[in-house]
Amino acid sequence: MSLLDTRVPAVLLRIDRNPFHHGTLGAVRSLGRAGADVHVIAEMTGSPIGKSRHVRRLHPPPAADASPEEIAALLLRVAARIERPAVLIPMDDAGAVAVSRLRTELTPAYLLPQQSPTLPERVADKAELAQMCAAADVAHPHTLVPESAEQAVSAARRLGFPLVAKWSRPWLLPTGSGLRSTSVLRSSQEVRELYLRGEEAGSRLLLQEFLPPGADRDWFFHGYADRSGVMRAGGTGRKLSAWPRGAGLTAVGEWAPNATVREQSERLAERLGYRGILDLDYRRCGTTGRYHLLDFNPRPGAQFRLFTDTAGLDVVRAQHLDLTHRPLPEGEARPGRAFVVENYAPLSALRRVRAGRELAWYAADDAAAGRAMWALWCTHVSRRLWGRLRRTRPRPEAGAGASAGAVAVADTGAGACGEVPPRVIRQGAGLAGSPQAGLPGVPDGGGYADDEKAGSC
Repeated sequence: MSLLDTRVPAVLLRIDRNPFHHGTLGAVRSLGRAGADVHVIAEMTGSPIGKSRHVRRLHPPPAADASPEEIAALLLRVAARIERPAVLIPMDDAGAVAVSRLRTELTPAYLLPQQSPTLPERVADKAELAQMCAAADVAHPHTLVPESAEQAVSAARRLGFPLVAKWSRPWLLPTGSGLRSTSVLRSSQEVRELYLRGEEAGSRLLLQEFLPPGADRDWFFHGYADRSGVMRAGGTGRKLSAWPRGAGLTAVGEWAPNATVREQSERLAERLGYRGILDLDYRRCGTTGRYHLLDFNPRPGAQFRLFTDTAGLDVVRAQHLDLTHRPLPEGEARPGRAFVVENYAPLSALRRVRAGRELAWYAADDAAAGRAMWALWCTHVSRRLWGRLRRTRPRPEAGAGASAGAVAVADTGAGACGEVPPRVIRQGAGLAGSPQAGLPGVPDGGGYADDEKAGSC
């Protein structure tokens, strides 16, 4: 007998265009294996996710610049095709913000957590999060929000270089702008130039202290706050390896008990009255030992399947069970369990783990999706290599030197606050380092998607 009420379908919504989002595939498999019909609203052109045998039906996503009214209309059209109320789970920040705003319009076509319609937007906003952490006595990197270019330069000098610059609402960044949600800046000129692009970015620029990376410093918490506010499923995890190296998304993660991270996360969620799935990212300060909250993502993290307990419960199954008023099984935690994204950590995918391991792409019962990923990945890597060769090829007339179109890249060493890749594109340059660049359906120069941009584990 299935854990879930299989009469109730699940609908996964993803607005950004990222063919390598393994978190969406994890949700498809988790719900599909439990017997639910899984519908996916996302851009599937060339994506391995569309090959999964657990996808009941694919639906086209809203346009990148779709209004809330257009998103609501699309979701209601999908609901009309399904002809039954469904559990709706956004898989990115843009989707989570939109769905929460539209809760009144979407009910009763969809089953959704009951909470303030503005709360997901507030926790995803980096400026709002800093204020919330201060009110809840949760450590957060020292953050300043300048109101002018001159204030930005002054704030940067107060914080010291290097520093971290973040756009408060990264889901609003326009595709193809070359703007990153998070950057490491090393000079007043870089600060001034970035601040002046605020209108283009669509949100405020924050300047934040730099917390150096190091061993055992990057942690995350995943959970599901049920209808009564009790935290169910999930757990605390440690990032063992990241892509790009030293920062970025979790390439290898381990389920590891951490009472401090859990207590901080549960206390903040309770104080806010949060309901639903959440993914919080932390970095431990090497000087004070305090765990600083870097991001509060109001949706599943890409590696949520790491926290699958002995009863088979994870956060997406917990939401489906809770919203259909079915009991959640009481399983036991599995510390030491590993999650590996094999295209970013291929050697780790070959190692045995005593407590068990889950791969992001390969699954014996859903092999077609894994095969499709490798085919797409090889194409992606080949295009990247060819692009680099073309940019670095000497000009015939000069006989030496890089081409005029070469992308300017600053090597920053380690990332900031667990969020910034080791190589940060200078502002104004195209994102040749983006994992989506050159992929089908994804324009070159597009920004990082939620779990492959700075700010997501």
